[in-house]
Amino acid sequence: MSFSLPSRNSLFILGLLTLVLAFAPCAHAVEPLDTFSVRVSGYVTSFDTEIRADGEGRRGTDIDLHRDLGLGDDNLVANVGLTWRPWEKHEFALSYYTQSADATRQINRDIEFDGTHYEASSTIRTDVDIDAYEASYTWWAASHDQWALGPRVGLVWYRMELGIKLDVDVGGNQGGGAASSRVSADVPAPMIGAGWRWTPSDDWRLSADVGYFTVSVDDIDGDIYFGRAGVEWFPWERTGFTLDYTYTRIEADADKDSFSGNVDFKDAGLRLGFVYRF
Repeated sequence: MSFSLPSRNSLFILGLLTLVLAFAPCAHAVEPLDTFSVRVSGYVTSFDTEIRADGEGRRGTDIDLHRDLGLGDDNLVANVGLTWRPWEKHEFALSYYTQSADATRQINRDIEFDGTHYEASSTIRTDVDIDAYEASYTWWAASHDQWALGPRVGLVWYRMELGIKLDVDVGGNQGGGAASSRVSADVPAPMIGAGWRWTPSDDWRLSADVGYFTVSVDDIDGDIYFGRAGVEWFPWERTGFTLDYTYTRIEADADKDSFSGNVDFKDAGLRLGFVYRF
Protein backbone atom coordinates (compact mmCIF):
# COMPACT_ATOMS: atom_id res chain seq x y z
CA MET A 1 0.00 0.00 0.00
CA SER A 2 1.27 3.49 -0.84
CA PHE A 3 0.57 6.53 1.31
CA SER A 4 0.99 10.11 0.14
CA LEU A 5 0.40 13.11 2.37
CA PRO A 6 -1.65 15.88 0.73
CA SER A 7 0.37 19.03 0.12
CA ARG A 8 -1.79 21.27 2.32
CA ASN A 9 -1.29 18.94 5.27
CA SER A 10 2.46 18.80 4.62
CA LEU A 11 2.63 22.59 4.70
CA PHE A 12 0.56 22.69 7.90
CA ILE A 13 2.86 20.23 9.67
CA LEU A 14 6.02 21.91 8.41
CA GLY A 15 4.76 25.34 9.46
CA LEU A 16 3.79 24.15 12.94
CA LEU A 17 7.14 22.47 13.52
CA THR A 18 8.99 25.58 12.34
CA LEU A 19 6.99 27.78 14.71
CA VAL A 20 7.63 25.46 17.64
CA LEU A 21 11.36 25.27 16.93
CA ALA A 22 11.62 29.03 16.67
CA PHE A 23 10.00 29.88 20.01
CA ALA A 24 10.71 26.83 22.19
CA PRO A 25 12.43 27.36 25.55
CA CYS A 26 15.11 25.16 27.05
CA ALA A 27 14.24 21.47 27.34
CA HIS A 28 14.06 19.24 30.42
CA ALA A 29 15.01 15.62 30.91
CA VAL A 30 12.35 13.09 29.98
CA GLU A 31 12.12 9.45 31.11
CA PRO A 32 11.35 6.46 28.86
CA LEU A 33 8.03 5.88 30.68
CA ASP A 34 5.39 8.26 32.03
CA THR A 35 3.16 7.75 35.04
CA PHE A 36 0.32 9.45 33.16
CA SER A 37 -0.01 11.17 29.79
CA VAL A 38 -2.68 12.74 27.59
CA ARG A 39 -2.27 13.17 23.84
CA VAL A 40 -4.37 15.26 21.45
CA SER A 41 -3.38 15.11 17.80
CA GLY A 42 -4.42 15.72 14.23
CA TYR A 43 -4.51 12.41 12.40
CA VAL A 44 -3.96 12.42 8.63
CA THR A 45 -5.48 9.00 7.99
CA SER A 46 -5.63 7.01 4.77
CA PHE A 47 -8.21 4.23 4.84
CA ASP A 48 -7.68 1.92 1.89
CA THR A 49 -10.62 -0.46 2.10
CA GLU A 50 -12.18 -3.22 0.03
CA ILE A 51 -15.53 -4.63 1.12
CA ARG A 52 -17.98 -7.30 -0.03
CA ALA A 53 -21.50 -7.34 1.42
CA ASP A 54 -23.46 -10.52 0.64
CA GLY A 55 -27.24 -10.58 0.37
CA GLU A 56 -29.63 -13.38 1.23
CA GLY A 57 -28.17 -16.27 -0.74
CA ARG A 58 -26.38 -13.86 -3.11
CA ARG A 59 -22.67 -13.15 -3.14
CA GLY A 60 -21.77 -9.47 -3.29
CA THR A 61 -19.21 -7.69 -5.44
CA ASP A 62 -15.73 -6.93 -4.12
CA ILE A 63 -15.72 -3.11 -3.97
CA ASP A 64 -12.80 -0.73 -3.52
CA LEU A 65 -14.22 2.28 -1.67
CA HIS A 66 -11.82 4.72 -3.32
CA ARG A 67 -11.53 3.34 -6.85
CA ASP A 68 -15.13 2.16 -7.34
CA LEU A 69 -17.14 4.55 -5.17
CA GLY A 70 -14.98 7.69 -5.18
CA LEU A 71 -14.57 7.94 -1.42
CA GLY A 72 -11.47 10.00 -0.66
CA ASP A 73 -8.85 7.92 1.11
CA ASP A 74 -7.13 10.82 2.94
CA ASN A 75 -8.80 12.63 5.84
CA LEU A 76 -7.63 14.91 8.63
CA VAL A 77 -9.35 13.93 11.88
CA ALA A 78 -8.82 14.50 15.60
CA ASN A 79 -7.40 11.77 17.81
CA VAL A 80 -7.29 11.66 21.62
CA GLY A 81 -5.42 9.18 23.81
CA LEU A 82 -4.13 8.63 27.32
CA THR A 83 -1.77 6.29 29.17
CA TRP A 84 -1.66 5.37 32.84
CA ARG A 85 1.08 3.45 34.66
CA PRO A 86 -0.29 2.77 38.19
CA TRP A 87 2.56 0.35 38.94
CA GLU A 88 6.19 0.51 37.90
CA LYS A 89 6.06 -2.05 35.08
CA HIS A 90 2.34 -2.02 34.15
CA GLU A 91 0.88 0.50 31.70
CA PHE A 92 -2.66 0.89 30.30
CA ALA A 93 -3.59 2.99 27.28
CA LEU A 94 -6.81 4.19 25.59
CA SER A 95 -7.42 6.18 22.41
CA TYR A 96 -10.30 7.14 20.11
CA TYR A 97 -11.00 8.82 16.80
CA THR A 98 -13.90 9.05 14.35
CA GLN A 99 -14.08 9.92 10.67
CA SER A 100 -16.70 10.12 7.93
CA ALA A 101 -16.78 10.64 4.17
CA ASP A 102 -19.31 10.75 1.33
CA ALA A 103 -19.17 10.82 -2.46
CA THR A 104 -21.35 10.63 -5.57
CA ARG A 105 -20.01 8.74 -8.58
CA GLN A 106 -21.16 7.16 -11.84
CA ILE A 107 -20.05 3.55 -11.56
CA ASN A 108 -18.38 1.81 -14.49
CA ARG A 109 -19.46 -1.76 -13.69
CA ASP A 110 -22.37 -3.64 -12.15
CA ILE A 111 -22.25 -3.81 -8.35
CA GLU A 112 -24.05 -6.23 -6.06
CA PHE A 113 -24.15 -4.89 -2.50
CA ASP A 114 -26.10 -6.42 0.39
CA GLY A 115 -28.59 -8.04 -2.01
CA THR A 116 -29.17 -4.87 -4.07
CA HIS A 117 -28.06 -4.60 -7.70
CA TYR A 118 -26.65 -1.34 -9.11
CA GLU A 119 -26.15 -1.24 -12.89
CA ALA A 120 -23.08 0.13 -14.63
CA SER A 121 -23.39 3.79 -15.74
CA SER A 122 -25.84 4.59 -12.95
CA THR A 123 -24.90 7.26 -10.40
CA ILE A 124 -24.83 6.27 -6.76
CA ARG A 125 -24.33 8.19 -3.54
CA THR A 126 -22.13 6.59 -0.86
CA ASP A 127 -21.40 7.52 2.74
CA VAL A 128 -19.16 5.87 5.33
CA ASP A 129 -18.67 6.44 9.05
CA ILE A 130 -15.83 4.84 11.02
CA ASP A 131 -15.23 4.90 14.78
CA ALA A 132 -12.01 3.45 16.17
CA TYR A 133 -11.51 2.58 19.84
CA GLU A 134 -8.12 1.28 21.03
CA ALA A 135 -7.13 -0.21 24.39
CA SER A 136 -3.81 -1.82 25.31
CA TYR A 137 -1.76 -3.14 28.20
CA THR A 138 2.04 -3.26 28.27
CA TRP A 139 4.20 -5.07 30.82
CA TRP A 140 7.54 -3.26 30.79
CA ALA A 141 9.59 -6.32 31.63
CA ALA A 142 12.87 -4.50 30.95
CA SER A 143 12.86 -0.95 32.33
CA HIS A 144 16.07 1.08 32.52
CA ASP A 145 17.14 4.72 32.80
CA GLN A 146 17.13 5.33 29.04
CA TRP A 147 15.01 2.57 27.53
CA ALA A 148 12.16 0.17 28.22
CA LEU A 149 10.92 -2.95 26.43
CA GLY A 150 8.07 -5.34 27.09
CA PRO A 151 5.22 -7.49 25.72
CA ARG A 152 2.02 -5.72 24.71
CA VAL A 153 -1.57 -6.88 24.23
CA GLY A 154 -4.19 -4.64 22.68
CA LEU A 155 -7.59 -4.38 21.04
CA VAL A 156 -8.68 -1.95 18.33
CA TRP A 157 -12.45 -2.00 17.80
CA TYR A 158 -13.62 -0.58 14.46
CA ARG A 159 -17.27 0.27 13.93
CA MET A 160 -17.97 0.88 10.24
CA GLU A 161 -21.29 1.93 8.69
CA LEU A 162 -21.54 2.07 4.90
CA GLY A 163 -24.57 3.16 2.90
CA ILE A 164 -25.19 3.13 -0.88
CA LYS A 165 -28.17 4.78 -2.58
CA LEU A 166 -29.13 5.03 -6.25
CA ASP A 167 -29.05 8.69 -7.28
CA VAL A 168 -29.56 8.51 -11.07
CA ASP A 169 -30.32 5.28 -12.96
CA VAL A 170 -28.88 4.24 -16.34
CA GLY A 171 -31.77 5.97 -18.12
CA GLY A 172 -30.98 9.32 -16.51
CA ASN A 173 -33.94 9.17 -14.13
CA GLN A 174 -33.68 10.24 -10.52
CA GLY A 175 -33.40 7.20 -8.28
CA GLY A 176 -35.53 8.63 -5.50
CA GLY A 177 -34.19 6.06 -3.05
CA ALA A 178 -35.73 3.20 -5.04
CA ALA A 179 -32.54 1.21 -4.53
CA SER A 180 -30.55 1.65 -1.34
CA SER A 181 -28.72 -0.49 1.17
CA ARG A 182 -26.79 0.03 4.40
CA VAL A 183 -24.56 -2.29 6.39
CA SER A 184 -22.97 -1.91 9.81
CA ALA A 185 -19.90 -3.92 10.73
CA ASP A 186 -18.20 -4.18 14.13
CA VAL A 187 -14.68 -5.48 13.59
CA PRO A 188 -12.66 -6.34 16.72
CA ALA A 189 -8.90 -6.43 16.15
CA PRO A 190 -7.01 -8.00 19.08
CA MET A 191 -3.21 -7.92 18.93
CA ILE A 192 -0.25 -9.47 20.70
CA GLY A 193 3.15 -7.85 20.27
CA ALA A 194 5.71 -5.63 21.98
CA GLY A 195 6.39 -2.04 22.96
CA TRP A 196 9.68 -0.11 23.07
CA ARG A 197 10.69 3.32 24.41
CA TRP A 198 14.11 5.04 24.25
CA THR A 199 15.35 8.47 25.32
CA PRO A 200 18.55 9.16 23.31
CA SER A 201 18.84 12.65 24.88
CA ASP A 202 17.23 14.71 27.65
CA ASP A 203 14.39 16.12 25.56
CA TRP A 204 13.72 13.42 22.93
CA ARG A 205 11.94 10.09 23.15
CA LEU A 206 11.53 7.43 20.45
CA SER A 207 8.82 4.77 20.60
CA ALA A 208 7.50 1.79 18.66
CA ASP A 209 4.70 -0.76 19.05
CA VAL A 210 4.02 -3.83 16.89
CA GLY A 211 1.38 -6.53 16.99
CA TYR A 212 -0.25 -9.40 15.09
CA PHE A 213 -3.15 -11.75 15.71
CA THR A 214 -5.30 -14.33 13.97
CA VAL A 215 -8.86 -14.05 15.26
CA SER A 216 -11.87 -16.34 15.11
CA VAL A 217 -14.50 -14.86 17.43
CA ASP A 218 -18.12 -13.77 17.20
CA ASP A 219 -18.59 -15.13 13.64
CA ILE A 220 -15.50 -13.24 12.42
CA ASP A 221 -12.36 -14.89 11.01
CA GLY A 222 -9.41 -12.77 10.10
CA ASP A 223 -5.81 -11.61 10.41
CA ILE A 224 -4.75 -8.36 12.06
CA TYR A 225 -1.45 -6.48 11.60
CA PHE A 226 -0.44 -3.41 13.61
CA GLY A 227 2.59 -1.14 13.75
CA ARG A 228 3.41 2.29 15.11
CA ALA A 229 6.64 4.31 15.25
CA GLY A 230 7.04 7.80 16.61
CA VAL A 231 9.20 10.55 18.05
CA GLU A 232 8.41 12.94 20.90
CA TRP A 233 10.09 16.24 21.73
CA PHE A 234 9.71 17.93 25.11
CA PRO A 235 10.75 21.60 25.12
CA TRP A 236 9.05 21.89 28.53
CA GLU A 237 9.22 19.63 31.56
CA ARG A 238 5.70 18.16 31.29
CA THR A 239 4.52 19.16 27.83
CA GLY A 240 5.80 18.46 24.35
CA PHE A 241 5.00 17.43 20.81
CA THR A 242 4.61 14.06 19.17
CA LEU A 243 4.84 12.82 15.60
CA ASP A 244 4.14 9.20 14.70
CA TYR A 245 3.01 6.90 11.92
CA THR A 246 0.45 4.15 12.56
CA TYR A 247 -0.58 1.23 10.35
CA THR A 248 -3.39 -1.27 10.93
CA ARG A 249 -4.65 -3.88 8.51
CA ILE A 250 -7.59 -6.23 9.02
CA GLU A 251 -8.48 -9.01 6.60
CA ALA A 252 -11.70 -10.59 7.85
CA ASP A 253 -14.67 -12.71 6.80
CA ALA A 254 -17.88 -12.11 8.74
CA ASP A 255 -21.19 -13.95 8.98
CA LYS A 256 -23.36 -11.81 11.25
CA ASP A 257 -26.92 -10.54 11.20
CA SER A 258 -25.78 -6.95 10.61
CA PHE A 259 -23.07 -7.81 8.07
CA SER A 260 -22.16 -10.87 6.02
CA GLY A 261 -19.21 -10.69 3.67
CA ASN A 262 -15.55 -9.73 3.62
CA VAL A 263 -13.55 -6.67 4.73
CA ASP A 264 -9.96 -5.84 3.77
CA PHE A 265 -9.40 -2.70 5.81
CA LYS A 266 -6.17 -0.69 5.92
CA ASP A 267 -5.97 2.28 8.25
CA ALA A 268 -2.68 4.17 8.03
CA GLY A 269 -1.85 7.69 9.06
CA LEU A 270 0.54 10.34 10.30
CA ARG A 271 -0.27 12.05 13.60
CA LEU A 272 1.10 15.36 14.82
CA GLY A 273 0.01 16.37 18.28
CA PHE A 274 0.51 17.73 21.76
CA VAL A 275 1.30 15.62 24.84
CA TYR A 276 1.06 16.37 28.55
CA ARG A 277 2.90 13.99 30.87
CA PHE A 278 4.07 13.42 34.42
